[in-house]
Amino acid sequence: MKPTPAMSGPEAGADAAPDGGGSLSRAGDLFQLLRDGKARTRAELALTTGLARSTVASRIDALISSGLVGPAGEATSSGGRPPSRFAFNPAARAVLAVDVGATHVIVAVTDLGGNVLSERRLAQDVAAGPETVLDTVVSEALASLARAGRTLKDLAGVGIGLPGPVEHATGRPVKPPIMPGWDGFDVVRYVQRSLPVPVLVDNDVNIMALGERTAFWPEHENFLFIKVATGIGAGIISSGELQRGANGTAGDLGHVRVPRGDDVLCRCGNYGCLEALASGPAVAAELERQGVPARKGSDVLRLVSDGNLLAIQALRQAGRDVGDVVAMVVNLLNPSVIVIGGSLGQAGEHLMAGVREVVYRRSLPLATTHLRIALSVAGDRAAIFGASQLVTQHVLSPAAIEATLQAAG
Repeated sequence: MKPTPAMSGPEAGADAAPDGGGSLSRAGDLFQLLRDGKARTRAELALTTGLARSTVASRIDALISSGLVGPAGEATSSGGRPPSRFAFNPAARAVLAVDVGATHVIVAVTDLGGNVLSERRLAQDVAAGPETVLDTVVSEALASLARAGRTLKDLAGVGIGLPGPVEHATGRPVKPPIMPGWDGFDVVRYVQRSLPVPVLVDNDVNIMALGERTAFWPEHENFLFIKVATGIGAGIISSGELQRGANGTAGDLGHVRVPRGDDVLCRCGNYGCLEALASGPAVAAELERQGVPARKGSDVLRLVSDGNLLAIQALRQAGRDVGDVVAMVVNLLNPSVIVIGGSLGQAGEHLMAGVREVVYRRSLPLATTHLRIALSVAGDRAAIFGASQLVTQHVLSPAAIEATLQAAG
């Protein structure tokens, strides 16, 4: 869907000029100051923004009417009646956050602050096709709303992560390698037939990067999230902005060539791709060749948990292979934090040891002086946090808030 256009033209200028507050003269802009959850009085907001108290009062009244802002107690009085404080009310609306993986679907309901109210994980093969998968998503979404005590009227939007390249402007998958039947499918329109709200779709690793960074690393402007699972990919945040590239394929590390893989054929048709050596299925296949029964990534995790030395060695080698590619990315992008997530990331230090070994050896010293390489804190909730954040960034933007208030008025 297209973003709500920013307010412009004579109306905007007429609103801004009398107060001298520039863009802050709109209720949507004033609301951004309250999104941090800190309670403020009208006088404090007037002092911060430079707006007249009467202007602040009218903007606050409009936001209170929308439910997005609510009373938050009283400030200390310096004489007379104590002034009222106001704060962002994240419970005003609900968000549906959806993580579609290769073999699973997670549907969660959050509030506008990203707090999870209801969550359910279902087994679902993405190769079953878009209609089958999205029908499951919609059905579970309605059930999840009911479990959370919310209705469709409360729903602000839907965020969906898909395991393949996505044209973010339209929400359409672009030649996804493990998603037969999804290429060019209009996910937004299909979901909106049942859930008539803004629907935003992105690559799952982008969404995981957004969720992990927002929830646990907000102070880091240059951030890299690497998912190691059935596939391998990266979400890149540079100067605080998620980088999608020209066609939505930025961060596709899985098909970067690894030196030791010259004779290993990847499902993309090339030889030596990282995914063909270090993904869950690839590590399992290597163990099978060594006589260790393992058909998928979860078998590898089980063997590692049981202390199987061959599985531990294979996983550490997968970490080295990932490190070979990541070392190049570190030299190119100079992130301050790299987070390893995905199902194989659950094996913890065994995979991480291999990544660290190569990255610190192969990257430029200046690029690694303050570099942190850590395991995902969000775990399998990273995509849920990110999908929720994707929606709230859109529906709580100044222009979207202004449009909502104008429609209500």
